[in-house]
Order: sequence, then C-alpha cells, then structure tokens
Amino acid sequence: MAGKTRTPPSARTTLNREQVLRAAIGLADESGIEALSMRRLGRALGVEAMSLYNHVAGKDGLLDGMVDLVWGEVTLPSADGDWKAAIRTTAVSAHQILLRHPWACHLVISRVLPTRLRYIEAVLERLQKAGFPPRLTYYAYHAIDSHIIGFTMWHAGHSMSEDKRATLGATVLSALLDELPHLSQHTEQHRTGLGRDGPDEFVFALDFILAGLDRARRTRARS
Repeated sequence: MAGKTRTPPSARTTLNREQVLRAAIGLADESGIEALSMRRLGRALGVEAMSLYNHVAGKDGLLDGMVDLVWGEVTLPSADGDWKAAIRTTAVSAHQILLRHPWACHLVISRVLPTRLRYIEAVLERLQKAGFPPRLTYYAYHAIDSHIIGFTMWHAGHSMSEDKRATLGATVLSALLDELPHLSQHTEQHRTGLGRDGPDEFVFALDFILAGLDRARRTRARS
C-alpha cells in the first residue's frame, strides 16, 4: 500500500503581500522602525529574506506598503452633517492610529502614497463643501494636518514611564524651583499627570483650531 504523499515545503500555503506588510508593521510597533530589516522580517515569517522581494520592492518598497496600509485605516470625513464633526472624527482617527504606530509619523509626510492622497483629497473636498474658499481651504488643511502629525510626534517623543517621569520632574524642580518658577510649575504638572483626568489634550487643541477656522469661514462668507 502506497504511503501518504507529503506536501513539499514549496507547495505549502504561500505568503501574500498583506501578510508581509502586517508582519513588518508588527515588528516596527514592537522594536521600532530602525530595527526592521528584510532579514529579520524573513525570520519572523519563516522564509528566506530574498523571497520577500516577490511581494515588495526592497526595503523602501516595504516601508511604502507599511505606511500606506496604516494610513488606510484613517476614517475619512463624512459627506453629510456638520463639517467640524466630520473633520474632528477624521483628525482623532488619524491621531489614534499614529499613536499605535508612532514610527509612521515621519514616514507618512515624506512619501507620496495612494491612501494619503485620497485622505488629502477627502479633507480638502469636505472643507470646500463647507464653504471654505480655495485660499482658506489651503490654510485650514495645513493647520489641521500639522496638528495631527506634530502633536502625535510630540506625544510619542515625550512618552515615558511613570517612574522616569517622576524622577525627571524631581530633578528639574530641585534645580530650577527658584530660578524658573513658571517652568517648575509646568514640570510639576507633567509629573503629577495633569490632563490625564481631564479633556484629551489633542482634542482640546483640535477644537480650538476648528472653532477658529469656522470663524474665519463665516467672516469670509460675509465679506
């Protein structure tokens, strides 16, 4: 009686592009983008690094795909209802996604990618449909996008453990308490976690931006 035919390794389930990109995103989330390499990614997927080139055009193509996939998760603004609520939802969505993948902040603004272009188009269209003239739309888009990217990068750069935060705060306060009292107060607020029990800082500033843009829009409409 013939024995069962064993499936050769080459015939087993093969990888696809999304599996490769998802694995790369997981490695970048865990260890940082600097630690990501084709060789390490291959090991994580159980394949030779060279086989990854069937799915991505080298390291640069891998990064493009990763960022495009991440940014594709952003909720685009709805076409109906209040424009501020629509843009607010989109901005909060982008901020939360970048917090989950902080390595993507630098990459998303330095690469021309399909999901990023569709996002820009959707935001610009929503602003113009809300009554923003082209020139004000230009300024409004950059104010909103700068807040999303800039605040998220600041937040990621200042993230630290509670113990490290307390140690740093105590060191700075002891050295500057008399010389720089306002900075000392601000440092103490960081140390005690001011804001964690209040309104979200990102949304707090975002609402100011949207309110200011709305005033500018209404002023232009009356002139």
